[in-house]
Amino acid sequence: MHILQMVGIGLTATTLAALLRQRAPQFAMMVAFLAGTVLLLMVLQHMASVVQMLTQLADAAKLDHGFLATVLRIIGIAYIVEFAAQVARDAQEGALAGRIELAGKVGIVILAIPIVTDVIQALVHLLP
Repeated sequence: MHILQMVGIGLTATTLAALLRQRAPQFAMMVAFLAGTVLLLMVLQHMASVVQMLTQLADAAKLDHGFLATVLRIIGIAYIVEFAAQVARDAQEGALAGRIELAGKVGIVILAIPIVTDVIQALVHLLP
């Protein structure tokens, strides 16, 4: 991953947004949003290798791929929700950011229910 490129984009956008915020706040928000989107896309390009490695580990541990897919979806929701909430905060919409985070948390709980159910069932079978 080209971390120096990503840091450079982030710092450049931060400086540009800070300068624009005084004269044209709407452009400052657009610069911040675009830079965040570019950074997110750069990170997503490298996620394929991470998913492949996790799949190999799941195969070695003989885990169900549905379990791994659910965990990856939960991680994806967490990152996307955090990104959206920060964009809302940058736009001075703190209340909306809180609602976005709440929606993400509910989505994560809904996805996690089958995993929690499987863990509880496994524990019940282990108890005499």
